[in-house]
Amino acid sequence: SFYPVRQFDNIRQMMDQSVQLYGERTAFEVKTDKETTRNITFNEYIGDINALSTYFCSLGDKSEFIAVCGDNCYEYCLTYLSAVCAGKVIVPIDRELHAEDILGIIAACDAKVLICDKKIHRDIHSFLPSDMIVLTFSGDCGEMTVDEAVKEGNELIESGKPLYCQVMQDPEKMCTLLFTSGTTGTSKGVMLCQRNFCFEVKAAMGVLKITPDDCEISLLPIHHTFESCIVLFFAPYCGAKITFCDGFKYVLRNMKEFEPTVFVAVPMILEIVHKRIMNEIKKRKNGERFFKIGKSLCKVASKVHIDLRKVIFKEIQNTFGGKLRMIICGGAAIDPQIIKDFDSFGIQIVYGYGLTECAPLAIINHDRLRTTDSIGRPLPGVESKLIDVDSSGVGELCVKGGMVMLGYYNNREETEKVIDPDGFFHTGDLAFIDRRGCYHITGRCKNVIVTSNGKNIYPEELEYHLDINDIINSSLVEGVENKKGVTEIHAQIYPEMSMFSSIENEEEREKTIFAAVKSVVDSVNAALPGFKKIKSFTVRKDDFERTTTRKIKRNADGNKRKFRQKKADRKSDKSASGEKD
Repeated sequence: SFYPVRQFDNIRQMMDQSVQLYGERTAFEVKTDKETTRNITFNEYIGDINALSTYFCSLGDKSEFIAVCGDNCYEYCLTYLSAVCAGKVIVPIDRELHAEDILGIIAACDAKVLICDKKIHRDIHSFLPSDMIVLTFSGDCGEMTVDEAVKEGNELIESGKPLYCQVMQDPEKMCTLLFTSGTTGTSKGVMLCQRNFCFEVKAAMGVLKITPDDCEISLLPIHHTFESCIVLFFAPYCGAKITFCDGFKYVLRNMKEFEPTVFVAVPMILEIVHKRIMNEIKKRKNGERFFKIGKSLCKVASKVHIDLRKVIFKEIQNTFGGKLRMIICGGAAIDPQIIKDFDSFGIQIVYGYGLTECAPLAIINHDRLRTTDSIGRPLPGVESKLIDVDSSGVGELCVKGGMVMLGYYNNREETEKVIDPDGFFHTGDLAFIDRRGCYHITGRCKNVIVTSNGKNIYPEELEYHLDINDIINSSLVEGVENKKGVTEIHAQIYPEMSMFSSIENEEEREKTIFAAVKSVVDSVNAALPGFKKIKSFTVRKDDFERTTTRKIKRNADGNKRKFRQKKADRKSDKSASGEKD
């Protein structure tokens, strides 16, 4: 650590410290309608937490598991923290799941309390058990609202029954249950405790600088541990303000409204925004030339400690509200050029690595380690190692520390598969370490393609090389058997359709797209050794099935297809056969 951190053993202690330090500062700025906003101070926030915690305690044992599902909002954050401080188990559910999946998660943990928004209530209320206690984020649903529950809790406190005060804060007791399957596989319930979150806050805040003057705009769903850790724990610890985005398509408009300094993103969001910025630069007369000159001037000025980035790239800064300084990013690989370009704009991308099972951060590029081509180094207090390392230095990444989960809910067998007797969590991700001690993720163990000659091929590497081309929106690389039973590399490719929208004739458009994709595949193959070359590809008309955080679901039914395997063009190593969906 190189920033001082406060010491605390549980979330209640952390929040009490923050209230003492930042009581009258704004904890949340929330919209009341399209024109006006409401500021909620830390004093008001802890008051609401105490009241809602008391309400939850008044429900007795039947409120042991409290499910929450809906759009990001103040009531969501309040529900989460209140459940934790009441000694209950909060069960955040992906708002994008189908009704039957939401009901399945509720049944799996036998939750008797559900807090949700209007949309979720409309979709599932008629299927809920008759004894289910339901609260909604706002009114007009025929149910008690979170605000009404807060009032009930306050009445209990005023009558001399501050039930929240009687709760023993056990840092080792499960407080959060997250059902996740990542991008594939059967969903498992990840059990996290207050110790996990406290460790994350102290470790991350020791290497990342967030201050009371910062404003974070919440964009990713809060059920996602990456987002929840920042919104629910990092920001309150630092006294920073939280605002909420109205949705992906409104993010730039909301940024101009709230002028955030920090936000959390997945690489796909940054890729979309970066592509739009670069397209605007290209459209302008001598735009690319001036962009390069601007970057060079900034680089020279920085050597004499003068920062010209917010002057030269002020227009781009204003796109994000004018005050954005840091984006915390993870969840997938990112093009190093995007990190470099955003740094030129005066916006630092903090790129790291984590998993739900690690609450979630384990490795990060911190404030004094700004690599563009790695996930960085372990957080303070995190041990890491590679096992089963091959001849190229690639092995499975294992991590150990206070952030590692308690285990999988009611699933000892799966827990013992991933947490070894020494306490190391086996991530399932393949990585290597460079000479600087920085880690590089190469792919997933289960995704490795083993060819007939025994070579290991990591599909994520090939997908990265395909996806950095503007013509490709996204790709999925897999091993398939040809007629001789030999495993070859095949790529499903979804092009950037907007680049071909000006071609009105459908047949001509398909031919043009196919030729453009083939050109990209050929250029990628030209830079690859023979055993890694993509032998065939399929051009998709529709996007892949994706998770809430925009990852492609591998082996999902929506991504399966039958294709006729064609022979590669043997005349040149630089070509691959292809097929249209």
